[in-house]
Amino acid sequence: MMIDLTHTLTTSKEAPMSIWPGHPTLEMTKVATIPEQNANVTAISLGSHTGTHIDAPNHFIADGLTVDKYDLTKLVGRAVVVDVRGKKAREMITWGDMQKWEGDMNEGVIVLICTGWSQYWGKENYDEHPFLDLDAAKKLMETGVRVIGCDTLSPDNVCSPECEVHKVILGAGGMIAENLRGIEEVLVLKDPFVSLLPLKLDNCDGSPIRAIAWSAGDI
Repeated sequence: MMIDLTHTLTTSKEAPMSIWPGHPTLEMTKVATIPEQNANVTAISLGSHTGTHIDAPNHFIADGLTVDKYDLTKLVGRAVVVDVRGKKAREMITWGDMQKWEGDMNEGVIVLICTGWSQYWGKENYDEHPFLDLDAAKKLMETGVRVIGCDTLSPDNVCSPECEVHKVILGAGGMIAENLRGIEEVLVLKDPFVSLLPLKLDNCDGSPIRAIAWSAGDI
């Protein structure tokens, strides 16, 4: 079984997307159609952090790696799901909340933080999600983990302009996948693996991704 962890990129007003304040919105324009040009072609405009996407170190670290330079083997691997769905709006996720999974965290493992907040995607309260404590982010990096994913707009408190959790993870050479969906479905997988591969965008700080998860042996 393969699980799609990706929100649909859409311009629909009936199913709106959540966007970080001030970031570009998605635009899709038909520039050719089958009746007129014998083929459908769409012009697409979006930000590097639109929809389900991944942050490269260069997003906050001036000399950090860009998406096209990052080691792709680090973005496909065994997943550990940290289930913190009991957290309330804007509640901090501490290392104490994550510690029970510490034994499964090590280099090469991708940690997925499941808050259940993807249910609010496109709604006004999506940015009121739980967020990762700075000390928890530091301890997570001490385990050897370098890639995390969250079903929220950010692992940081959106109200905090410093984005310190980003700087800890990206500053350690890590990557952060944001706006994932369906992480709770990964909880039922036996020996889950995840892929968070970006587009090969030259010298870019982030990229939309098609995030998927599966059980080892299924593919």
